[in-house]
Amino acid sequence: MEKMKKARKHLAGWLLFLPFLLCILYTLWMPTVQGVIWSFFEMKGYTPVEFAGFQNYRIIMSDTGFMRTLFNTLLYVFWSLIIGFWVPFVLAVMLNEVIRGKGFFRFAMYLPSMAPGIAISMLWYYMYYPNGSGLLNMLLGWFGVEPKTWLQNSGMTIPLILISSTWKSMGGTLLLYLAALQGVSRELYEAALVDGAGIRKRIRYIMLPQVSGILLLNFVRQIIAVFQVMEEPLAMTGGGPNNASMSLGLLAYRYAFQYFKIGNALAVNVVMFLLLVLLTMFYFKLEKKVNVES
Repeated sequence: MEKMKKARKHLAGWLLFLPFLLCILYTLWMPTVQGVIWSFFEMKGYTPVEFAGFQNYRIIMSDTGFMRTLFNTLLYVFWSLIIGFWVPFVLAVMLNEVIRGKGFFRFAMYLPSMAPGIAISMLWYYMYYPNGSGLLNMLLGWFGVEPKTWLQNSGMTIPLILISSTWKSMGGTLLLYLAALQGVSRELYEAALVDGAGIRKRIRYIMLPQVSGILLLNFVRQIIAVFQVMEEPLAMTGGGPNNASMSLGLLAYRYAFQYFKIGNALAVNVVMFLLLVLLTMFYFKLEKKVNVES
């Protein structure tokens, strides 16, 4: 009798969970599995025609632009950690010290995250516009400096794109950091103030040890997110100049919607998917370790 009651409870739980499970199955896992399978076929449009084995993978690997694109994607990750990783944390530390107007500053910093990504990319594109009508060049013109070719400079393209994406996406991360900072014991701060510790010592010896776990998790989470960058280079540079800002996501987009080589696009996506699976597994292992330590 007791076993039947437990079975009914489990059944009720599964029935409640079933709609969500079906949604995940049909919108996430089925397209993913289907994409992996179709990557081994010769495609005519979105219809598999003939089994091709690893032919699609051989084509993309032999493409001279693939290794450059993979390197660009790693550059995106590198510059995102240099430019974008510390900015939300530093702003959260500053906001945590603010006494008045904290609600206004939280809203103001989160506001860009509410705007569509393409709109933000186009906004920054016109800020970087190469002639005198671009906002940055207008500011330089006030000081008598000649207009710069911002996004057209292959050495600056990726960092400039990441400045715009950091401005857009930092709001959510900033709020996470702020919540973690507000969870730090005030007694430790007060004891440090009594001992005469300045802001640097309070950050180094009290704040950073308390929030190191979420910093580490966001470090890996940012790598995973930036590895999938696509819409920013699509809207701002189209992958240029000379493929200097091409990413794996944008390369898959080009194969699918410009070259109409669906099999090659799926092969690029599978390569990116496998790399992200490895990063995600590392993230979950790290998260488990951080939770145990905390």
